Amino acid sequence: MTDETEKSALDYHRFPKPGKIEISATKPLANPRDLALAYSPGVAEPCKAIATESRMAAELTARSNLVAVITNGTAVLGLGNIGPLAAKPVMEGKAVLFKKFAGIDVFDLEISEKDPDKLIDIIASLEPTFGGINLEDIKSPECFLVEGKLRKRLKIPVFHDDQHGTAIIVAAGIINALKIVGKDISQVKLVTTGAGAAGIACLKLLVKLGMKKDNIIAVDHVGVIYKSRRVEQTPHKRMFASNTKLRTLSDVMKGADIFLGLSGPGVLKQEMVRSMADNPIVFALANPIPEILPEEIKAVRDDAIIATGRSDYPNQVNNVLCFPFIFRGALDVVATTINDQMKIAMVHALAEMATEETPEAVAAVYGGEELKFGREYLIPKPFDPRLIVKLAPAIAQAAMDSGVATRPIEDMEAYRQHLSQYVFESVILMKPLFEKAKSDPKRLVYAEGEKTKILHSVQSVLDERLAKPILIGDPDTIENRIKHMGLRLRPGIDVEIINPKEYMEKMEIDQTGLTETNTCVATKMLQLGEADAMICGTDGHFHDHLDHVTRELGIHEELNQAAAVNVLLLKKGAFFICDTAVTVDPTAEQIADNTLLAAETVKRFGLTPKVALLSFSNGDDIDSETGKKMTAAMEIIHKQDPDLAVQGPIRADAALLSDIRRRVLPYSKLVENANLLIMPNLDAAKIAYDMVKVLGEAVSIGPILVGLNHPVHILTPSSTVRRIVNASAIAVVDSQIKANESRSLLEEV
Repeated sequence: MTDETEKSALDYHRFPKPGKIEISATKPLANPRDLALAYSPGVAEPCKAIATESRMAAELTARSNLVAVITNGTAVLGLGNIGPLAAKPVMEGKAVLFKKFAGIDVFDLEISEKDPDKLIDIIASLEPTFGGINLEDIKSPECFLVEGKLRKRLKIPVFHDDQHGTAIIVAAGIINALKIVGKDISQVKLVTTGAGAAGIACLKLLVKLGMKKDNIIAVDHVGVIYKSRRVEQTPHKRMFASNTKLRTLSDVMKGADIFLGLSGPGVLKQEMVRSMADNPIVFALANPIPEILPEEIKAVRDDAIIATGRSDYPNQVNNVLCFPFIFRGALDVVATTINDQMKIAMVHALAEMATEETPEAVAAVYGGEELKFGREYLIPKPFDPRLIVKLAPAIAQAAMDSGVATRPIEDMEAYRQHLSQYVFESVILMKPLFEKAKSDPKRLVYAEGEKTKILHSVQSVLDERLAKPILIGDPDTIENRIKHMGLRLRPGIDVEIINPKEYMEKMEIDQTGLTETNTCVATKMLQLGEADAMICGTDGHFHDHLDHVTRELGIHEELNQAAAVNVLLLKKGAFFICDTAVTVDPTAEQIADNTLLAAETVKRFGLTPKVALLSFSNGDDIDSETGKKMTAAMEIIHKQDPDLAVQGPIRADAALLSDIRRRVLPYSKLVENANLLIMPNLDAAKIAYDMVKVLGEAVSIGPILVGLNHPVHILTPSSTVRRIVNASAIAVVDSQIKANESRSLLEEV
């Protein structure tokens, strides 16, 4: 590690406050009533409930989502026995990963005790506090004893990640590597170096998956582990002692199909790799320096499949792919243990996931790296948003099937939807629109059909059954990209492809001065009834698209202008802002129109609109232009929708805080805090939107266009795949509503 890297690592842990974790309260403590409920006398009630029925602890405390990460510091990373205090940064890091990837809270416990029996007693005494125990960095062979006895004593999951986490990831990678080279797990020969906790756990799991013990040869620092060996022959090593006369690594590597290294740097030599069978599989997992470097392998074997423990090479074996999700599934069914069935379920789920197409968002995190199943992509990447949705349900189901789940999940699909919130904060808010879109999918045309993020989005749209997609773009380009990206889209079956040049010629459209050709085609298709809704804007400028769309499709006859609504998802909830994109300085009439349209948008999300017409005053300065405008808009809105909860002009603090609002506007119709914020002009809207999005670390949905004659949504080039998918559902629902309105008009006629 360079001096600069060392400094960066220390600064990362030092600033802005020491360490990587903190405790955050989940309930308010803002007044005497909160204090009385949180502590005395209110806290007595949950205590009595748990004393009467212990299972109530899962409902009334954080225990069911709380894991202890425990070490005695005897085998920390590659640093060895550095003690519990020096191990604390590693345990804090583990806590961060649990929270980041699975929403699990962690207390890290560094225990100063080397005696395994005493350590077991200490950990066992903590059972009332935690929903699960993750053992970490305890040296071998004591780790086997500690985990084994704790599993027998405790009725909560106990998992030694160094053993089983490594084993699960290794097994998934080997299964997929064997699939690529066309070899049977029951027939291959495996040689492993390192017979510690991780190595033994890997071998045990591979045997359970079908590998024959007789085809495994284990080597430690003494040499080959054979049956009659007397030196360092522990019970765990004895399990994999071979009946062989060979004594060196060089000898046993000849003809081997798989090398599994969990030992130290430079153990494996090029000549040993050269002597392996065809299409050798080399997992050199020692960190930070592997048993042999990938470039050394490639120099002698161009047919090798290679994995390491490092992030700077393909196929990194990283335990973060396992422990957050195996605990997530185990905690959610209140499992009493983590058994072999759950581990095997995790192996198969991981292996299967790597064979599916990878979301563009994942590739973006990894610098645009091609992530397609093959020799350099055997296992998923840690920042793949699908991990929790695919893995945790597999664990939960295995726990239920094997009889260790005490709170089984009745609706697995609903559970998957619930898990999505850990990745996509918009999932819960979008659920009503997704369900509505699925009920009657419409023809949705995507103007920029060649873009990779659009193709990824369309695959998700099809998987969710949200729409009938139409892609505008060169058919050959689209088909080649679908194939290159490993998507399952079937042109002509799942999606319709429209060649824009051919369409323009066919419709005799003059292309002179036309900058947004594909948007023009999509617009024309809406006009002619060849599509029901459209998405554009992922290429080009927003207002270029908007100008064309409004010119060709027009504004609803009863309105003065279109408007854009953006949704910001914060810890405090969902907030809708209007108008964020269209009119620079709207009139009172336009503000009134925008408010009513935006309120209908809020309702589509299953929420009740509570509207604030924002200004710098609370209506006490109506001589200002803003005050006059918002007052006039308020009067128009009251006439058109007397039941709408709306207040204006009103300051933002009064709109969002009931204490202030009751004091300054005691007769306000806005009883609850506002969730729809109507801005006086575009400057205010954009400034507020951008500031809140950044400072509040908000998730954005939109922009959602309202007021056009047809369902059109114009996105931005920065739109993520998830934002496009969300916009697709919104567009389909808009189309459904328009279709219903048209039917009603016909019935009236």
